[in-house]
Amino acid sequence: MPEQPPYLRVADELRRRITEHVWEPGDRLPSRAQIGQELGVGENVVRRAQELLISQGLLEGRAGSGTYVAEPQQRVRIVRSSAREQPDGSPFRADMKAVGKLGDWESRTDAKVPAPVDIAARLGIDESALCVRTSYEFLADGRPVQLATSWEPYDLTAGTLIVLPEGGPHAGAGVVNRMAAIGITVSHAVEQPEPRQATAEEASLLGIQKAALVTHIRRTYYSDQGRPVETADIVVPVAHCEIVYEIPISH
Repeated sequence: MPEQPPYLRVADELRRRITEHVWEPGDRLPSRAQIGQELGVGENVVRRAQELLISQGLLEGRAGSGTYVAEPQQRVRIVRSSAREQPDGSPFRADMKAVGKLGDWESRTDAKVPAPVDIAARLGIDESALCVRTSYEFLADGRPVQLATSWEPYDLTAGTLIVLPEGGPHAGAGVVNRMAAIGITVSHAVEQPEPRQATAEEASLLGIQKAALVTHIRRTYYSDQGRPVETADIVVPVAHCEIVYEIPISH
């Protein structure tokens, strides 16, 4: 078995001290030089170990001050389920209300955006075909907890009252209800979740450490005719949120 990289060994030791309450939440860690000398490694190794634990929510870095044991935070529960599509109201707001938080979101829509290669493939349209792109920042008590970028084929909704997802009489109604308004029945959605590190832009928007762990969900809604009508990239920070899937069972 290959030897464990030094930074992982150091991370395990720092994690042990936190879980065994050698260091309590809010405690400032010794300097990297001190830790490195004690554990027989260089400061860069200690830095990598600390960055890993920061990405996992166990430590937090404070500019100009040092590295501290993070205060425990209640993770926000985000439920994924087709059964939660509602004629009115928002499943996200309902999730936030269930944990005593106010759910809201900010959005920006750009119409007639050429589809990137991967988005075109997911929507089954020609590369550079026009789309309506909407970027979302979901908030819990004003704090960002989820990002999403939605793409809809422009030729599907052009000239209708739902062409802008967050504008017009059906603003904010969600994909299923908006499509129903123009006679399209959405039959199912496919979601593909995977873990990865946050990009610099995502980290800045979510208020998390660069390269912190996130769950990236690729979601696509399909009509009952099998046509993709919307696809989205949803990004959720692992340290702040837990994702729960509800699976309806037919009888």
